[in-house]
Amino acid sequence: MPIISVVIPAYNAEQTILETLASVQNQTFSDIEIIVINDGSTDRTLELVQSVNDSRIKIFSDQNGGLPVARNRGISYAIGELITFIDADDLWTPDKLELQLKVLQQHPEASVAYSWSCLIGQEGSLLARYHPIYFQGDVYHQLLLNNFIANGSNILVYKEAAESIGGFDSTLKSVEDWDFYLRLAAKYQFVVVPEWQILYRQSPNAMTSKVEVMEAEALKVIEKAYRNAPLQYHSLKNRSLAWIHQYCTQQYLKNSTDLRGVQMAAHKLLTAVRFYPPILLDAYTRNLVKWLIKRWIILMIH
Repeated sequence: MPIISVVIPAYNAEQTILETLASVQNQTFSDIEIIVINDGSTDRTLELVQSVNDSRIKIFSDQNGGLPVARNRGISYAIGELITFIDADDLWTPDKLELQLKVLQQHPEASVAYSWSCLIGQEGSLLARYHPIYFQGDVYHQLLLNNFIANGSNILVYKEAAESIGGFDSTLKSVEDWDFYLRLAAKYQFVVVPEWQILYRQSPNAMTSKVEVMEAEALKVIEKAYRNAPLQYHSLKNRSLAWIHQYCTQQYLKNSTDLRGVQMAAHKLLTAVRFYPPILLDAYTRNLVKWLIKRWIILMIH
């Protein structure tokens, strides 16, 4: 029986699935099963996965249900003691599983391991490294404030822990990973591998409409989280809401090419400041203001 189950949800991923599979196959820790959930793909995704000769790969096809449903199907098929997820366009460094397993073995009180992430472009070029985070143990407080784990291709978690919280919320259309991590953090301790091991690919098809969906779903996640959170955490809610609007500001600036997008970014940044004025002292907020002004000037000139 494999120690780790790797779940890869894949929907119309023919451009990247083989690279993602190779990233998993080349892990220095090899006692794994690789579960590919073909989530109703209509392109060559299934054909490409079937062409890979590796007895560790198991393929399951079903109608399209979206990321949280596909990940939950993966959990149900997994037989490993631990489980991890990687989206069909992301990559790992070769030692990702080895180091995450090692740190969990060194910290038996923990049930979840995470690493630092990098942002890569469509061709795999490094765009940015996420800021190093060292939160360990009870990280519930920090996860309420923002999703410092950053993406859904990161954690290694005991399958029993993932099942105990009911898996992913299948009603969410975005940020289902943050919701999953919050519910894990409410019950279990986390541990960090202080290495950039997750290569998160920036989507070339990001649109303003997707930012709007992400915002709406993130607000749902926060409302649910604070309904279930102990009273001692309720004073943090405005800071959580401020972070969501900060993040939306960044996404509008990154994905918009017209004045409306810049106006939306300005609105979101002002909303963030109203929720928690001290964010004006953050370097992140100051950089957003500079970026906003620069984008506005460029658009006005042209």
